[in-house]
Amino acid sequence: MTYHVIYDGNCNLCVTLVQLLETLDQGHQFNYIPMQDHQGLSRFSVTPCECNLGMILIDGNQPDHRWQGSDAAEEIGRLLPAGAIFVTAYRTLPGLKWMGDRIYEQVRDHRYTLFGKRSSTYQSSYPSGCVNNNCHL
Repeated sequence: MTYHVIYDGNCNLCVTLVQLLETLDQGHQFNYIPMQDHQGLSRFSVTPCECNLGMILIDGNQPDHRWQGSDAAEEIGRLLPAGAIFVTAYRTLPGLKWMGDRIYEQVRDHRYTLFGKRSSTYQSSYPSGCVNNNCHL
């Protein structure tokens, strides 16, 4: 199954996390679209304004099935090897999900101030339309 991750390609934190995910997954489950790629966004009927509400994860088999913000981060974590146990604990412990959501919102809203802004948009080694290094753009 393939998932499309829409991320801020100008955000240092976002790019670092995408690069970590690229290293862990190597394009097997996830491919990436920077929110600055308006043509890529339009393939999934996502607007730049929607991207400002946080990263977006889209199920490649059911493009209407999507997660955003901290829910997207949790789903990505759940899909990683052994990630489900940690995400289940995170969601189960009282107050932790609520606190995580608030922290995500603060980081999202202040990401450039906290972590800086790149001078050019990061383009993933695993762009959307490519699975296991085979591109079908």
